Amino acid sequence: MLYAAMVFWLMVLVFAAYGTHQLWAGMMKPNVLNIVLLPGTLIAQAGRIVGMLVTGTQINNAALLTTADQSKTTKSKASQPKIPVIGPVLIALLPMLTCGFAIHLVVTTIGQNVLTMPTESTSNTLPLTFNSPWELLRSTIGVAEHVTGIVLSSDFRNWQTWLFVYLIICLTVRMAPMPGAHRGAIGAVLLIGVLISVVGRFAETSEGAIEGLWDLLNFSVGCLLCLLLLSLIVRGGVGLFRILTNQTKFK
Repeated sequence: MLYAAMVFWLMVLVFAAYGTHQLWAGMMKPNVLNIVLLPGTLIAQAGRIVGMLVTGTQINNAALLTTADQSKTTKSKASQPKIPVIGPVLIALLPMLTCGFAIHLVVTTIGQNVLTMPTESTSNTLPLTFNSPWELLRSTIGVAEHVTGIVLSSDFRNWQTWLFVYLIICLTVRMAPMPGAHRGAIGAVLLIGVLISVVGRFAETSEGAIEGLWDLLNFSVGCLLCLLLLSLIVRGGVGLFRILTNQTKFK
């Protein structure tokens, strides 16, 4: 049940990142968004390129800054992986792993001087009863509130705090699936769950590692849910402003 719950929260993590990224993409141009999220963009693209090389996919749309015409051209010429089923999963998996590893490094290095409280834990059981989804929503909001409190209680007179917050935002938002890799992202999350369960069953020192992964997952989910809620508020405010100023179309 623990591994199934981990897969569930990984799904929440990935698609909360996707929702946040889509909301931001509706308020700024893609090139601007790539630059704003530059550390996460570079790390995710590096993982994606490695995945494409491993699966024998032609790399023709890995540019950081592209024009609209170039974007349409690369999408139309996008090649398929030579490995039929596992290929798309690997291409979606490696950006998640690189961003996840980068989040781990940031939390265990800069975060040691920033974070002052332990993270509240999400539920490690699946919502299988009628009342459990409501408990799940309450605990999820509690985790987002707790993580927000941890960050806001940090010392913002320290430059490391600003760097930590910026890197965590870039890396967690870039956990979103790459364009055209949404089905592969679902397969990648399932594959991660299978790998963790196999390691958990056969590795003697896996309990501490899984506990560390769970804490990191809780922190990342809390950060992304907070970002998603704030993004919804900002997007709603932008939409209201455009309506009042007779600008009915987003960028």
